[in-house]
Amino acid sequence: MKVKRYSISDIEGIIGIKAHTIRAWEARYNLVPPKRTLTNIRYYDEEDLKMLLNIVTLNENGYKISRIARMGKPQILDLIVQLNANLENETVQLLNLSNATLRYDEREFSKILMGCIKEMGLIKAMDVVLFPFMKRIGMLWQTGTIEPSQEHFAANLIRDRIIVEIDKIQKPELEKPLRFVLFLPEEEMHETGLLFARYLLKRCGHETLYLGGDVRYNDIKKVIHSYQPDYAFIILTSLNLGKDLNKIIAKVMEHIEVPLLVGGSLISEFDLLINDRLTPLKNVCDMVEFLEEL
Repeated sequence: MKVKRYSISDIEGIIGIKAHTIRAWEARYNLVPPKRTLTNIRYYDEEDLKMLLNIVTLNENGYKISRIARMGKPQILDLIVQLNANLENETVQLLNLSNATLRYDEREFSKILMGCIKEMGLIKAMDVVLFPFMKRIGMLWQTGTIEPSQEHFAANLIRDRIIVEIDKIQKPELEKPLRFVLFLPEEEMHETGLLFARYLLKRCGHETLYLGGDVRYNDIKKVIHSYQPDYAFIILTSLNLGKDLNKIIAKVMEHIEVPLLVGGSLISEFDLLINDRLTPLKNVCDMVEFLEEL
């Protein structure tokens, strides 16, 4: 089996620490010195990556690098086990999910995922762990640091868990529930945020028609005409959509005649052209507050 090799820029993206900081740890404390190829190119292997993840986890939880450098590997691992037991520590769990993703460890990933949801509830877990994790994984996939299959592995496990949480909800009875059609526009395939929106809407007692990803514009026009929703709801997260989100949103609005709710990580990165029929929901708090006040 071919051993996976990581450059220092790969490591920087995965663990969230700048390359110059990693080099400083190496020079000052001899922490995780890289290996070298026959042509003297620096690289790190899986064990190096795991140790660096552990070091970052300890450092971000109050342990100074100078102290970590004096520890042996068994002591570091013992401390990591203790930190891992705190499922409400979002920094630790985000790094743990990254580690499990790199190893395709479904059992460990699911254990962390279910533990976070149990301790925090789905809304907080999505806000402080899962959405930041998916954004990081998406960036690593775009830069080639991780394989597309690793991004799909993580996204599908999160998707499956949200569906389970949706099924658990005892939908409250409203006198006049509103109707929402939920979809992703053409070329947008990432359903995590859309499924979470469905969870929130069911939790509030509203009706949803869920269409999923990559819906053709002409098809959505027919659905709107037939279903007669009060709102349309889309999520925009894919970097493949390009930078001009206003064109995408405008095209969606050409095909619907109802107010449009737009969520997703991309909308907080660009200036949207707001109009009377458009409501941007930039984060989990915005989504929860808007839907609970309807």
